[in-house]
Amino acid sequence: MPSAAAASEADDPTPVSPADVRRTLLIIGGAEDRIGRSVVLKRFVKLAGGRRSRLVIIPTASSFATEVAEAYRDVFTRLRGGEIAVVDPRTRRDSGDAQMIADLDAATGVFLTGGSQVKLSQNIVGTPVGEAVLRAYARGAVVAGTSAGASIMSRFMISLGEEGVTPRQRSSQISAGLGLVEDIIIDQHFDQRGRYGRLLAMVAASPNLLGMGIDENTAAEIRDDRRMTVVGAGAIFLVNARNAITDAAEARRGAPLLVSGAVVHTLPTGSTFDLDAVELTDFVERHPDIEGAVVPATVRAARTAAH
Repeated sequence: MPSAAAASEADDPTPVSPADVRRTLLIIGGAEDRIGRSVVLKRFVKLAGGRRSRLVIIPTASSFATEVAEAYRDVFTRLRGGEIAVVDPRTRRDSGDAQMIADLDAATGVFLTGGSQVKLSQNIVGTPVGEAVLRAYARGAVVAGTSAGASIMSRFMISLGEEGVTPRQRSSQISAGLGLVEDIIIDQHFDQRGRYGRLLAMVAASPNLLGMGIDENTAAEIRDDRRMTVVGAGAIFLVNARNAITDAAEARRGAPLLVSGAVVHTLPTGSTFDLDAVELTDFVERHPDIEGAVVPATVRAARTAAH
């Protein structure tokens, strides 16, 4: 696992080939369950090494960074995570702090909280802290982000934009992200806030990019930049407009956009998807949150025995 490799790296002088490192992202659509079964956050802790993990929380996107950091510290402690540090540069100058860099360089898991993705772009991207996050990912630490922390994963991120179903010309603003994800633009709180239109508008203007919309309490687990599995209660909406017809070059500001021939994938838990080939590779029907909530354990055991 990435966590084991990252946790022991400081004690093992044997060099590790980049080809041997498994890189993992956990990109969360926001509003993840923190008090119940916490499926998504539990997955993060497990990927980071469980009790042996060294977790770093980055609450910089939030206006209530201290409170948010403590809330996640409590959750990760409940889920039996290991050591936990907080890295919170409030300005670009803060991001050069030696202790912050040291914490990130020792981390087996990095978690970016929600808030304003513009704050993350201003205070993290292109700074020593941002570079330390990239190093952590490159050596095998799992990097997770929720809401604004999800958007910042991509090289080009939606920083502002109107909500709604219809794509409209110039309805959104793009800012620089960390670039952990290439050729994909990510939106979060997707179904809950009706963000179909702004994601379609983005890929209409830049059809080389895939559009990924992630529902709340749902995550895209991406291994080695290619293999994506879906975790959580909702779904991931993936749109490929590489062969679509659009009038994005001619439409006036605010006008509805033509997007014809885009290919849409709606991927619930149990889906495995190849992001390079842009195709579904496997699907297993699962309803973990629903079943766990309404079906007694004895009934589930009987069903398992019957099969």
